[in-house]
Amino acid sequence: MNILQINSSLRGNQSESTRVANAIVAKVAGANPGATVTVRDLGANPHPVLDEAALGALFTPADQRTAEQAARVALDDTLIAEAQAADVIVIGAPMYNFGMPIQLKAWFDAIARAGVTFRYTENGPEGLLKNKKVFVATARGGIYPLDADPQVPHIRMLLNFLGLTDHQFIYSAGLAMGPEAAAKGQADADAAVAALA
Repeated sequence: MNILQINSSLRGNQSESTRVANAIVAKVAGANPGATVTVRDLGANPHPVLDEAALGALFTPADQRTAEQAARVALDDTLIAEAQAADVIVIGAPMYNFGMPIQLKAWFDAIARAGVTFRYTENGPEGLLKNKKVFVATARGGIYPLDADPQVPHIRMLLNFLGLTDHQFIYSAGLAMGPEAAAKGQADADAAVAALA
């Protein structure tokens, strides 16, 4: 089994989303002896954001790219290959200003490539990253009802678009609402991890 862990917090070892992502990876790896784990820390090593130069490189035929364009596309190719090779993807996704960190959005932008990880058909888009389990550890300062969560629907939509339809979200909530609420949020996340099959 290949496990891909994507951390996107800027808080390093102080990150709650990374702490929970680490716990999920430990649980999954422990249940699958011999599992390999690849960790990509987007907070420590951010992937370049999609800009005009990157877009130009992607839309230039491979045999016509400059060395600089080829190098830029190769950065995205590496992330795509990691996602394709993974059986399980674990994403640490803190909530920043009601959304995902730009570092995580840059990862989604890099791996979403027409004809490679999704395609358009006469019936609409079809995700090509199939048969993978995804866990998302999200940490947030407040508590948001499921029908009013500003972050999770966006992440879920991106996952589904890519064919990653088997996903589970684990929440550390209320982290900025005082010590008692924070402790409960962490305990709830720990209980959810412990309950993973």
